[in-house]
Amino acid sequence: MMGGGQPIIVLNQNTKRETGRKVQLQNINAGKMIADVIRTCLGPRAMLKMLMDPMGGIVLTNDGNAILREITVQHPAAKHLIEIARTQDEEVGDGTTSVVILAGELLALAEQFLEARMHPVVIIKAYRLALDDAIDIIKDQLSKPIDMNDETAMIEVIKSCIGTKFMGQYGDLACSIALQAVKTITTQQDGRTEIDTKKWARIEKIPGGRIEDSCVLSGIMINKDVTHAKMKRRLENPRIVLLDCSLEYKKGESQTNVEMIAETDFTKMLEMEEEHIKTMCSDLIALQPNIIITEKGVSDLAQHYLLKAGITCLRRVKKSDNNRIARACGATIANRTEELKEEDVGTGAGLFEIKKIGDEYFTFITECKDPKACTILLRGPSKDILNEVERNLHDALGVARNLALEAFLVPGGGAVEMAVSQLLQEKAKTVSGVKQWPYTALATALEVIPRTLAQNCGANIIRLLTTLRAKHASGARSWGVDGEKGELVDMDILKVWDPLAVKLQVLKTAVETAVLLLRIDDIVSGCKKSKQEGEGGGAGGMPQDMGPMD
Repeated sequence: MMGGGQPIIVLNQNTKRETGRKVQLQNINAGKMIADVIRTCLGPRAMLKMLMDPMGGIVLTNDGNAILREITVQHPAAKHLIEIARTQDEEVGDGTTSVVILAGELLALAEQFLEARMHPVVIIKAYRLALDDAIDIIKDQLSKPIDMNDETAMIEVIKSCIGTKFMGQYGDLACSIALQAVKTITTQQDGRTEIDTKKWARIEKIPGGRIEDSCVLSGIMINKDVTHAKMKRRLENPRIVLLDCSLEYKKGESQTNVEMIAETDFTKMLEMEEEHIKTMCSDLIALQPNIIITEKGVSDLAQHYLLKAGITCLRRVKKSDNNRIARACGATIANRTEELKEEDVGTGAGLFEIKKIGDEYFTFITECKDPKACTILLRGPSKDILNEVERNLHDALGVARNLALEAFLVPGGGAVEMAVSQLLQEKAKTVSGVKQWPYTALATALEVIPRTLAQNCGANIIRLLTTLRAKHASGARSWGVDGEKGELVDMDILKVWDPLAVKLQVLKTAVETAVLLLRIDDIVSGCKKSKQEGEGGGAGGMPQDMGPMD
């Protein structure tokens, strides 16, 4: 290490290097390999993958992001492709499979130009130019606005996005849940719409019951019971106080030394502890709350005082749950009991009750006047099914959120990709010089989406794509592949739509990834070779440890 803490790679005979075109072809092969893994997971007839982790756990899913998260790869380019699926999932919540397939196809088509000795920078310029043109085409010619208040139209859009998933058969239910949850947590701040589904819409999974029993609560549910058996388990219009401090005597942080002289000193010390707890409880009781919820512990003595005052108490509630409760019932979380004021008490909830579901007790704080946070309650026959339903619902929430932020749609079923492909191929004729070929290649790469959709439902791919190209050439922009039957359909009639935000994100991420991987011409690993030659290489001849040497 240098003095400034900057790691240095030392190049000597032991440093493993891969250079030039060989590296670029390796990266392209890694990209194609990852794309091939999840190619069969696109569309309503998608196949499931069974993933087994080292601990023996099993995941059944056709969610691109969930599959790639579980795969372990050594090649750095393959790792990068897995990362883009995660980025896509976090940004827009949908289109994870499409983005990897498209990136893989863009890399595969770049291979022929590299072999023809075309410089990667030329390919990159052409790809970037084609991306800008594609974005303009989608925004100006193919997108159409949607009215957020038209619930039927909104449900149709969300349905077309999760129709490919396991939840497809419960489409209406999942769509209404997602829409209701997003509407509940939407807030306006300084003219800006804020929707944070991760933070404010919690998904609670309870095995047992039917999937149809799932619902969005107008409030919060947490997996807690009261601290004392005699406390009330049902209250209407409760006054709720939220705490971030423990209702017990504070112990010393590390070591506490106490010097005792008389034999009464020990009793005196206990009395002081009790007095401290009594003061804290009297501060709370003065506000006349019905419910006290704290993130820390509650001592037996505090329980006694609160029970006498007729107050119900919950302890050790998660920080995130406490924040949601505060937002739903309008309370403020206090760090010290003496700081509590009347305006900190939450009065927005209509009902507090504790129900027993299966073997566990659950606390429901519902019927809130204006809950800006909610809990989505999922029921289902088994844990595996519930996990898959949760993944699907995450996608549905993402779609509903995208529409609330940017209310524009584009036709689904590969129609928009085919339309952009056809328009770009026409525009390629105006591109001068050698850039025209990679420009056309991006247009061709977009056809991979309708092609894969047709492939996954067992249709005649060549005949279907030829007919689809002819349709788009004649100006029928909204025609695409019906992933159920493997036929060509007008998406306006079939009512399969995608949010504009998802499509644009897929295009941008896929092209940027392909560009990034094409710019790599050298991989230097700082791992030392062991005494035996040939050791230390990962998958595809790549070094396992890509970290720099000290």
